[in-house]
Amino acid sequence: MKRFFVLLLLLTLFIFVSALSYVNAVSADIANSVFRLHVIANSDSKEDQALKLKVRDELLSYMNTLAKDCSSKEEVVSLAKEHQEEFKLIAEQVICNNGFSYPVSIQIGDSDFPTKTYGDISLPAGTYDALRVQIGEAKGQNWWCVMFPPLCFVDVSTGIVPDDSKKEMQESLNDEEYDLISKTDNNEIHFKFKLIEFFQNLRLGQNK
Repeated sequence: MKRFFVLLLLLTLFIFVSALSYVNAVSADIANSVFRLHVIANSDSKEDQALKLKVRDELLSYMNTLAKDCSSKEEVVSLAKEHQEEFKLIAEQVICNNGFSYPVSIQIGDSDFPTKTYGDISLPAGTYDALRVQIGEAKGQNWWCVMFPPLCFVDVSTGIVPDDSKKEMQESLNDEEYDLISKTDNNEIHFKFKLIEFFQNLRLGQNK
């Protein structure tokens, strides 16, 4: 009986380590394929939330123009870093034009994200490279999206991500990884997605 429990413990440990290794590998590949935008409003007031969206729209418009010929995440991140000051100036101008005087903080680097769905693409919780924009006291609700591949402007009437965006993401992932974020209606894939989500949420919770 003692030997049985030892074997059971070892089997459980093996399964746990294997699952964790799988989650880490897949999460890293997905995170390495996208560059995200994270905008935090000054507060949850109606005015501050509306201002957040106006800042978002101008930053996305600028980024889309800047990165229209980019074909990789590395190119987009490099461009964003080169033009970080311009992003700040654009955000400040939008804030000023709307009658506010909030300061703006712009950072490019690791940022923690919850699980988010963009049309028919779902990205699991985890740490991603992002352009992080904090408005004023940054105590309001967050707004997240993906700047590369461009998933920010999903057609809300159909909930479908443009084919070009999907193609760019698919080219940077293997088949299983792409299926994980695009075919969560499949039971096996849904289970794997939830496994990744569980471990990443556990890790993010420990980091708080």
